[in-house]
Formats: sequence, C-alpha cells, structure tokens
Amino acid sequence: MAFMPGFDEQWRDAPDFIHGMTRAIWEDHHFDHLNRYFEPETILRQASGVSRGQANVARHVRAIAVEQPDLVARVEDVIWVPVGFKGFLASQRLYCTATHAGGAYAPATHKQLTYRVLRDQWCRGNAVAETWEVTDQGAILRQLGLNPEDWTRDLIRREGGPAQCVKPLTPANDPISPYEDSGNDNQWGHMLAGLLTRIMRGELGVIPGQYDPAAELAYPGHVTGTGHSAASKFWMPLCAAFPNAQFSVAHVIGLEDPLNPPRASVRWSLIGKHDGWGSFGAPSGAMVHVMGITHAEFGPNGLRREWTLIDETAVWKQIILARGAV
Repeated sequence: MAFMPGFDEQWRDAPDFIHGMTRAIWEDHHFDHLNRYFEPETILRQASGVSRGQANVARHVRAIAVEQPDLVARVEDVIWVPVGFKGFLASQRLYCTATHAGGAYAPATHKQLTYRVLRDQWCRGNAVAETWEVTDQGAILRQLGLNPEDWTRDLIRREGGPAQCVKPLTPANDPISPYEDSGNDNQWGHMLAGLLTRIMRGELGVIPGQYDPAAELAYPGHVTGTGHSAASKFWMPLCAAFPNAQFSVAHVIGLEDPLNPPRASVRWSLIGKHDGWGSFGAPSGAMVHVMGITHAEFGPNGLRREWTLIDETAVWKQIILARGAV
C-alpha cells in the first residue's frame, strides 16, 4: 500500500519519493520520467525566473545535464509536511558535485564544481505541482573563475538586452499559486522563523543568544564558517544592503524524527530598495526581490547547523537592470 493516496506503492514515504525522483532524473538522466514526475502545468519558480509546464522543466534539466554531465545531486535532507489528503510539501537540501563541460555559464573548463541547491516542492498524485528553487549560482561562477556581477551583466547582453532578457522572480511576475498552506505548527519552525525575522529587523545581537558557539554554517558562494562571528559576517551585510526592505516568511516547517536532531526549513523573501552599502556594493536605489531558503538543525545550545541560500545573480540582475548600465 502506498504511503499516501495517489503515489506509487514503491515509495515508503515523502523523503523516499524525493530521493528516488531526484536520482532518476538528475543523475540517471531518465528524462522520460519527467512526464511521470511533473504535472503538465507544473510551475518552476527559480530566483532567476519563472517557467511553466513539463517542456520548460525538461529544457532546464537537459541544459544542466549538458553542462554538468557527471552531476551527482545528493539529497542531504528532506524536511516535509503533509498537505491535505493526497500531497506534501518537501523542502530539500541538495549537495551537488560535477565536472564543468561547458554551456550557459561558460565554455568548457573541466573544473570540478561543488555547490548546493535548496528547493521546496509541492507534490501530489505522484508528481510535482510546484517548485521554489534557489541554486548557489555564486558558488558555481566563482569556481569557474568568474565574477557574479560581471557574468550577470554579460548574461543580460546574451539574452538580448534589458528589454528581452529573462526577468528574475518578483511579486509582479509570480504566478498565482493554488498552494495555499504555509507549513505546520511546530516549535522548531517557529523558532527558526522568529530568529530570521529578528535578524532581518537588524537585531544582530540575537545571534550570540540563539546560535551554538560552534554552529556550523553554510552560505551563498559555498562559504562555510563556524560560530557567532561567521553568522554575523553573512547576515550583517545582507541587512545593511536593504535596511528598509520588508522581510516576510512564506513557508515554515518544523520536524522531529527518530535519530535526527530537531530541524526546520523556512522559505522567505526580502522586498525593498537597495539603498545601503553591504553585500551588493554601492547603493543603487533599485527595487529588489530576494528569495531565500534556510534550513537549520537545533541542539542543546541553540542553532547548531544552518544552511541559507540566495541567488546572488538574480539580485545583481535586478540592480543592473535598474541602473540601466549593461
């Protein structure tokens, strides 16, 4: 008997479905399974843009397969919550390794790539209905010897200029979603959402009281660090770049499983003007939308592991388009 109505009996639970689907499509290149595991009108929201339908998902997957033919996408964790009678929302953390064979990023360099992807997927009836995805583009570009701001400016040119280029995800182009849930009512999800909200209000002093002194941290650009100072080093410049922006939490899951520490996932957004010195250089006045996803694990001394991703290139694209200097 299937773990949930509408899903194949081969799957034990939601994480098993996510692991199996990811391996089949991203590693084993069973592109014929795309019609099986994605709804016909599936919505793919990436920080870099929005697309709809199986054909666009297939185009995205094949482009990555060409540029990273030996990609191994390890599912580090799946933090999930049931949704209704026949579905679930799974927040996944992928650790990816590949050899760069040439494509959208740059001509072939044959360099080794290591980066993470964080994505939320709403699944029902054995298929993905909607995806919210953040890829660590900054990590990929730096490992190829490229500067994210310069690469993004060149991307705009290659896509036909400011008028024709693919627009990053913003509230203005975000499709109306039939997914209406906001997660679950779990203390660990509330704890992470509350912590992020306080940090983005500028309460950086909350970090020493809420983070384990030896917390292991992973941030955009494949940057890793340990402890309070490393957390502040990431969050402070991001807050400073958008000091008057509105921070909002879109989805929260807290989860407690046997043999696992308490953990949580939060999908969030930051909307406002780039009017401060910080992560993105001199203030531009550009209206910017930042989509972020954070995973965390908790221990006896507070937050002990954190993974947060934003797509730096999507932010740079909005700033560059607003400046009009391509």
